[in-house]
Amino acid sequence: MSIRSFAARMTAASAVLVAFGIGGAALAQQPITPTPKQKQPAPTAQQKQKQPPTAPTAQPTQPAAPAQVTPDPNVQQAAAIPTPWTRICSKDPQENKDVCLITQEIRAETGQFLASVAVREVQDDPKKQFIIAVPPGMLLQPGMRVIIDQGQPAAARFAICFPNACYGDAEINADFITSMKKGQALIVQAINQVGRTVNFTLVLKDFAKAYDGPPIDPKVIEEQQKKLQEELQKKAEEQRKRLEATQPTAPTAPAPAQR
Repeated sequence: MSIRSFAARMTAASAVLVAFGIGGAALAQQPITPTPKQKQPAPTAQQKQKQPPTAPTAQPTQPAAPAQVTPDPNVQQAAAIPTPWTRICSKDPQENKDVCLITQEIRAETGQFLASVAVREVQDDPKKQFIIAVPPGMLLQPGMRVIIDQGQPAAARFAICFPNACYGDAEINADFITSMKKGQALIVQAINQVGRTVNFTLVLKDFAKAYDGPPIDPKVIEEQQKKLQEELQKKAEEQRKRLEATQPTAPTAPAPAQR
């Protein structure tokens, strides 16, 4: 199954479907106690001439204020609602082998598609393919990056674009699958047309269950998609009402005076 055919399948399925740190101070600072000065005899006139000028007393250095961590203005986080992880399998008529996709997609509260990922496996083939879809309008030349929790980023290249999404892929192995099973979040990074990095965050909860579990019935996918659409429509309606409530009411024009 090529990415083109996978994209068509995913379109149909969508229609039915810090580093380790320790807080607290390690050592308590001891207060600086000044040493009492001893009285010295008054210097003679000759000693005053030979005595070099006294160097100014060094002031204790104040500890530097902790650095403030500010968010990177060049990174944009896409707020999203994830679908459940789903395992979809079908028979490849050419090779007569089962082809399975373990996939999740994220959408905005308005229902707009944001991103999707899928692990593609072919029966008796140790090679696995990781397929990504992001909205059109991203820069194709830099490609994409995939990060699991705080792990090292993996590169992915774009392969084809459609009006609704651009697709890319990367070859993965069993270690990558293990990281997904143990991880909490998977971030897909792409660069938009103004050069800003966009993070699409998917949730890895229940990935292991879907990966090791049986394929899902298409009717269940249809029910999940229907439920998701209802939730998105409800959120969109609530957002519209909040927006209307914040808008000032136009003043009522006074009635014309009667003669």
